[in-house]
Formats: sequence, structure tokens, C-alpha cells
Amino acid sequence: SATSSRSAFAEPPHDRPGLGTKWGETRQSRVEAASFERANPRRPFAVASIYYNDAAGVRAMAGAVAWTRRAPFLADPAATLVSVELRDESGRLLPGLVVGDRWFVIGEEGRRYSITVRNRTKWRLEIVLSVDGLDVIDGRPASFGKRGYIMGPHARLIVDGFRQSTEAVAAFRFGPVRESYANEKYRSTRNVGVIGIALFNEAGTDPWTWNEVRRRLRANPFPGQFATPP
Repeated sequence: SATSSRSAFAEPPHDRPGLGTKWGETRQSRVEAASFERANPRRPFAVASIYYNDAAGVRAMAGAVAWTRRAPFLADPAATLVSVELRDESGRLLPGLVVGDRWFVIGEEGRRYSITVRNRTKWRLEIVLSVDGLDVIDGRPASFGKRGYIMGPHARLIVDGFRQSTEAVAAFRFGPVRESYANEKYRSTRNVGVIGIALFNEAGTDPWTWNEVRRRLRANPFPGQFATPP
């Protein structure tokens, strides 16, 4: 048989290069409800982003940073209050680099990862997290209006998946963009490759007390005026 020279053959679906985050296996992760009144219901006191991809993708993204400028990854002084890390299934810190004002982390297809947050303050904080533009608790498009995880003073929080219930999560696993949870659930890859962090302090508390602000403004980058003998 023959086909018309003008007819087109079927083509495979277009796939974006690099990594997304898949809906992985079920993992036990127990949480319970807690009351928390935000100092400002819809305005976090700090927001940060972590951009992830495979090694080739990070090299390409880092090379383009000079052309675009956005909010830095948990810039000072917020970085002194909370630390955020991406770790692999063995607990090792994922490799990455800071270029300009962006933080890039390198992942590998098939590997599981978790988001680790440490509260360095003496106050409770609420942490709202998103992966590929989706809220990690309800799996829907993320926003500041969503509720997050409550952290006690000097506590550590490990989030290793999209929450399925109060008892379990679906693990975060790096995979092809076409297999990402965002694509499979919403048929959208627009926000694949970014992890968002929004921090809220509790009503009646202020992480930026006047005493702390004054101490930081008085910090001396060169406290030693002259060399002294041993």
C-alpha cells in the first residue's frame, strides 16, 4: 500500500528535557492538626526558591542567570532564622551551586529526595512548601493562602513527599518531566523544576526585634583595626 506524499505520520509527544518530581511510593509520615495564628495571614516574612534539574540542565540554567534577576534563595537576614536543604534518600546533601541570586540543586533521575527545614529561632513558625508549583499538602496549585507545617522552636522538619493523609505521603522522586506529578495530574509542566518556601511567624511574635535589627546594623566587617603580636 502507499500513502499520499502530503500526509503526515504520527509523531511521538514532545517531552521537555531535564527533571520533574514524580508521585512516588507511599511512605509513612504522621502529622496532627495544630492551631497557629499568623501575624499576617497572606504575607510571609520570607520567601525563597530552589531550582533543581539534572547536571546538564543546571549548567544550562546557570549560564542564563545573568539575563534574569529574581529574589535570592533565603537571603540574609532570613537565612539566619531558617535553613532549607535538599537531601537524598541516604540523608546526604544534594550537590548544588549559587549563581547570581539563584540557588541550583542537581538531582538524578529515579532518586528519592526530601526537603529539610531547620527553625533556628525561639518562636514557632509555619512553613508553606511547594514542588513544581503544587502545594505539598493538598497537591493543588500553591499559594500563600494555603496552610503549612508548624515548626516548634529550634525544631527540624523533614518533608519527603506529597501528603496523602495524616499518616502517609507519596515520596518525592526525580523523573522525566512527562512523568511529573504536575503533568500527570494537571497536564501542565509550566512550573516544573522549582521548590518554593514561604515562612510565616505567629501572631504576637516578631522575628525582627529592634534589638536584633540594631545589632545587625552595627555589625563591623573589619573588627580588627591593627595587627597585634602573637
